[in-house]
Amino acid sequence: MIYPERIVCLTEETTETLYLLGEQQRIVGISGFTVRPPQARREKPKVSAFTSARIEKILELKPDLVLGFSDIQADIAAELVRRGVEVHVFNQRTVAEILRMIVMLGGMLGCVAKAGSLAARLQQGLNDVRTEASKSARHPRVYFEEWDSPQISCIAWVSELIGIAGGEDIFPELARESLGKNRIVADPQEVVRRQPDIILGSWCGRKFHPEKVVARPGWAAISAVRNGELHEVKSSIILQPGPAALTDGVTALQRIFSRWSQAHSR
Repeated sequence: MIYPERIVCLTEETTETLYLLGEQQRIVGISGFTVRPPQARREKPKVSAFTSARIEKILELKPDLVLGFSDIQADIAAELVRRGVEVHVFNQRTVAEILRMIVMLGGMLGCVAKAGSLAARLQQGLNDVRTEASKSARHPRVYFEEWDSPQISCIAWVSELIGIAGGEDIFPELARESLGKNRIVADPQEVVRRQPDIILGSWCGRKFHPEKVVARPGWAAISAVRNGELHEVKSSIILQPGPAALTDGVTALQRIFSRWSQAHSR
């Protein structure tokens, strides 16, 4: 075969994409953090975390392609390349780049039409969300926190999805930074000064504790805290740069923003 038939996915988004394309039979190994789709955890061997991997186990699976994500997996990729494995590392950070990843993956597997169709459906879904959100009379200012210690604001695709769903990210300048260390909110009082109407927590797999946020010094003065507008968005549907964020993730944002808008337009 001229296209890869034995693929290891080191992160969830490529696994989910392959299932959506109906190409899951090619997957021979996945990340242990994979939760979407649920059947992947039952069907596929788990061979990696996010920053580490069972190299010997991967080699035993004899993959003809390993798919990774970002510089964080550079060491894994380099070791596999040294061991003679073909590796492709995606680095999608925006909504457009997520859609491009899907199309590129389809091209690598010889299913360009299916991948193009999937990307088009996802784009249309986002267009529908944007159109619906535009009907709201008011749009909330939003602080999205993807880690609490240190406090890290959202990455680009999340910031973009906030806008599509009808909100306004209060730290757009941080969203442009690809690395988490560059999205640290250096002064927590800056959140107070920017006065978000809604605070969203998505603590990278940890449960969000709004009571800890409320207890931060000075944060009682924030509109979102005064009005009890602190909500969790599960990291599994928003912090993976793949189909989940463009479907369930943006829908969760839209639901929260719509309720806020209705309550504040009376």
